[in-house]
Amino acid sequence: MLLWINGPFGGGKTQTAFELHRRLPGSVVCDPEMVGYGLHRMMPPKLRTDFQHFPSWRQGVFEVLDHVLREHEGVVIAPMTVADPRYFGETVGRLRESGHDVRHFALLARRETVLDRLGDRGLGFAPLLRAVGQGDLLLRREKFAVDRLDLCLDNLSKPEFAEHIWTDATPVAAVVDRIADTAGLRPTPDTDSPMRGRLRRMAVTVRSVRL
Repeated sequence: MLLWINGPFGGGKTQTAFELHRRLPGSVVCDPEMVGYGLHRMMPPKLRTDFQHFPSWRQGVFEVLDHVLREHEGVVIAPMTVADPRYFGETVGRLRESGHDVRHFALLARRETVLDRLGDRGLGFAPLLRAVGQGDLLLRREKFAVDRLDLCLDNLSKPEFAEHIWTDATPVAAVVDRIADTAGLRPTPDTDSPMRGRLRRMAVTVRSVRL
């Protein structure tokens, strides 16, 4: 089974994916972004546009996930924003057409909520930056995500991108429970204290930073 976790950039996909991985023994996270970063590494900087526009990215994502799903016995988790219906069809749709059990979830939230989360990717420095009059510094760093936010929220809210999960007031652990229940999976209990959960999420953020 493939759990594809969609949503706007900064919408909580990566945190949800790794919490699912932690609570689903035998699962594996296969991040489609890695295919894109590999393509970018082969190109001079001026050619590194949005890698989703490259047919080789869509083909590569399909081939990798198709191979893992055929060879790996556990649940496969793919956190990736795909808001273009054509690209969605060439990845999620094509995997389904190949006979794989693909469960798709779009994590949605109000625009203001997503912007707050993008700012929080600064590992807690947002309050300090606001205090010195630089509150928008982190969002400027997230220009790619902010520029695409409205389009992502609009497209991903459409019926073809269901199942939708609104996460404004829903903690990651509860989102994981909802996904697991919908997919007929039984995750291990969440035994993290609030502090341990916060530290775990910070660790995931640090590991996900791309330099």
